[in-house]
Amino acid sequence: MISRDDCARRDAADALAPLRDQFMLPEGVIYVDGNSLGALPRATPARVADAVRQEWGDGLIRSWNDAGWITLPQRVGDRIGALVGAKPGECVAADSTSVNLFKVLSAASRIVKADSSARRVIVSERQNFPTDLYIAEGLCRDLGWTLELLEPPALIERLSGGRGGDVAIMMLTQVNYRTGALHDMASMTALAHAAGALTVWDLAHSAGALPVDLNGAGADFAIGCGYKFLNGGPGAPAFVWAHPRHAGRFWQPLSGWMGHAAPFTFRPHYEPAAGIARFLCGTPAVLSLTALECGVDTLRAADALGGMAAIRDKSIALTELFVALVDERCAPIGFACASPRDARVRGSQVSLTHASADGASHGYAIMQALIARGVIGDFRAGTAADAHGPALPDILRFGFTPLYLRFVDVFDAVDHLVQVMQREEYREARFNKRSAVT
Repeated sequence: MISRDDCARRDAADALAPLRDQFMLPEGVIYVDGNSLGALPRATPARVADAVRQEWGDGLIRSWNDAGWITLPQRVGDRIGALVGAKPGECVAADSTSVNLFKVLSAASRIVKADSSARRVIVSERQNFPTDLYIAEGLCRDLGWTLELLEPPALIERLSGGRGGDVAIMMLTQVNYRTGALHDMASMTALAHAAGALTVWDLAHSAGALPVDLNGAGADFAIGCGYKFLNGGPGAPAFVWAHPRHAGRFWQPLSGWMGHAAPFTFRPHYEPAAGIARFLCGTPAVLSLTALECGVDTLRAADALGGMAAIRDKSIALTELFVALVDERCAPIGFACASPRDARVRGSQVSLTHASADGASHGYAIMQALIARGVIGDFRAGTAADAHGPALPDILRFGFTPLYLRFVDVFDAVDHLVQVMQREEYREARFNKRSAVT
């Protein structure tokens, strides 16, 4: 039996424990939803207030130069790039994940069309995050291409043995948003390249949660969001990366003025900037980028304590503890782990399914009852079977951010889950009323 005292002893020995003080965490809340929205860094309110009152209020338009607003996308991009295996000057922070995905998919398609007119298929996995699939579907409609959605084993088979001759792009999210399953970026990239396809990686659930090495893996393009494990705040700007070998081969489709080689010459015709800067489009979102910079700094504070490797080690320890406690205390009441049990192929989240005695799905209400107790995770609805695969169950998602989550928090979260079930709190009407955001 795992005791709370066991967990407290692990917290006392945790070298990363002091990093929790970087965050403003509400009293009585166990926050296991950092894979959806990171917690607020203590430095952010004062830093954003300074940008508002001093840089904007006093500096006014002069702050584009004097406060360095104009270079925020590159500065923040480089700080993120250091976390994902990008070299300086290869990554910029701008726009949203969806917009950046459209940019890189369009750029990749133009490269492919210049090299081979026979390749007209984008492959991805069926459980990829919906916005990725929607953006790819829209692009394929415009291009007259096909989007194929496959389960991971079928995707590997599709790209193997000479069967990928029509595949233009492999688009994958490194950590699956539903199950937390972790793709091996290097091996999947090599497989795609061997089939003649380019790769587009979504790092939304891996950047800031585990070591990523885009250059080491030989990836082609990558995007990711700033509001999950990077702690940049709701709606924080996303980031975009392109391998230098592709930097001069394309115009991305949103050729706005900030991606121009010389924006303030105000020439009537577009000339793309060199390298990753051509992925910029409109005016930088200064206040949001300022907040994102604070969020990224919370991760850089771990550099002296082992950096991303140490963060990954603690992530594995937290998720392993959660899985063990669920097996010990929750399996007898219908819960099962929907995430890979091998921590080496699991990101920093664990998803659970629940089989109720009455055959109904109570996952949403269970999560709402937990949230009412101060244990904040989230719920993702299942889907019906379709031509691409079997039905997917409802899941309860728990994200583990090593910078601020403690081992006792994991113990207490499971304890609350047990109590919700024992007392049948999830049956209360208030927990069964669906909100707009789940």
